[in-house]
Amino acid sequence: MKQKNVVILGGGESGIGAARLAAEKGYNVLLSEKNKLSDQNRYELEHHKIFYEEGQHTESIVLGADLIIKSPGIPESAPIMQAIRLEHIDVISEIEFAARFISGQIIAITGTNGKTTTTLLTHHLLKSAGLRVCLAGNIGNSLAREALKENEEKYDYYVIEVSSFQLDDIDEFRPHVAVLLNITPDHLDRYDYHMENYVHAKFKINENQSNKDFFIYNEEDIETLKYIRFHRLAGRMLPINISKQKEYLSLQNKIRISATPAKILDIPISDLPLQGKHNFLNMVAAGMAAQIIGLSDEQIIKGLKSFVNAPHRLEKIKTIKEVTFINDSKATNVDAVSYALESFDKPLIWIVGGVDKGNEYQLIEESVRKNVRAMVCLGKDNEKLITFFKGKVNEIRETNSMKKAVEIAFSLAESKDIVLLSPACASFDLFKNYEDRGDQFRRYVQELALNTKEKKEHESV
Repeated sequence: MKQKNVVILGGGESGIGAARLAAEKGYNVLLSEKNKLSDQNRYELEHHKIFYEEGQHTESIVLGADLIIKSPGIPESAPIMQAIRLEHIDVISEIEFAARFISGQIIAITGTNGKTTTTLLTHHLLKSAGLRVCLAGNIGNSLAREALKENEEKYDYYVIEVSSFQLDDIDEFRPHVAVLLNITPDHLDRYDYHMENYVHAKFKINENQSNKDFFIYNEEDIETLKYIRFHRLAGRMLPINISKQKEYLSLQNKIRISATPAKILDIPISDLPLQGKHNFLNMVAAGMAAQIIGLSDEQIIKGLKSFVNAPHRLEKIKTIKEVTFINDSKATNVDAVSYALESFDKPLIWIVGGVDKGNEYQLIEESVRKNVRAMVCLGKDNEKLITFFKGKVNEIRETNSMKKAVEIAFSLAESKDIVLLSPACASFDLFKNYEDRGDQFRRYVQELALNTKEKKEHESV
């Protein structure tokens, strides 16, 4: 049988993983990267004798492929993709390709917000219960890179965070458990600015499921319910409704995890590692996935109690003179910020701003009026924020320095207040990425704590 010619478009983590997996499976492989490859990725390709080009997509070579594996960062509007579509060459995503070479069951998690936390939670629950489980996808290693270990690791389960970009080009990708947390406007530039296109991409996580599979979804999410009303879905559908839980159980201090009527687990909120309604949703979704797999109540409770979330997601940094600093730098859209604003019962000094992605601040106006004592606008252009919230928040300051933002917020805070970095915006006006923004926040809070301590010691001498 003739070997297939495979072109990998994109030389990031997913592209390198796909190239190595395809080469191992006997395909003729070329990786094509429009920009420069990193030194590490170039070395890896050369070490494994995989042909590549960088700085361009040579159309005559790419269009000679029998199969194209597209990295999620490449939009359909790219000239090379338009040329590929005209030639009707098969295009699949890296997760579609990788899933063909793994034998463990797939638990796939998507959503505009919360998918990383829920993926980490689910992986932790299964791993702490002693199962052979792999974490992959949009977090950690690519699924293709993990599939390279199939013969030696023999994972029973793959917990995969998947984005809409990764789902766009699936064909047979079929999770045994699929989780859809929410759908709110994001990345609409990739979907012709049509919300329905973005919603459809998210629901592709369900399209290949059978009646032996499970689909966990948030029935409080407007776009999710709208789609379900007009489409026939596969899999056994398991809705989550945190508000309804509180109504029929009077669970002001508990959450309920119940994948079936026979499996009901109520856990006091005080025992949970994460707070806020959005995190209750994340924990219920992860707990239901764990119940489906067969974990006991004791294993789920033990796993939840020992969980530590990833940085930059409502991460408590420090308390200085009874003022607590929270790093939520990952909150780059209004929907994510709305969760953060409702997660605390103490007044907030809110650090917000960056590159606005078309935010509709009226969606959080009520929460801001109710919870925010003062705002510190951090960005090169704060005009939109200041114009909208003027008169709705008692005090608004602005700066283009994280160090100054931390200092101003602390000066505005009173005892028991919370300083919340939850930007609602992209970071690249002042920072490399949201991690850099959160890391700088942490560094300057720690510096402030040290200076405050030294000042107190000096005064006491």
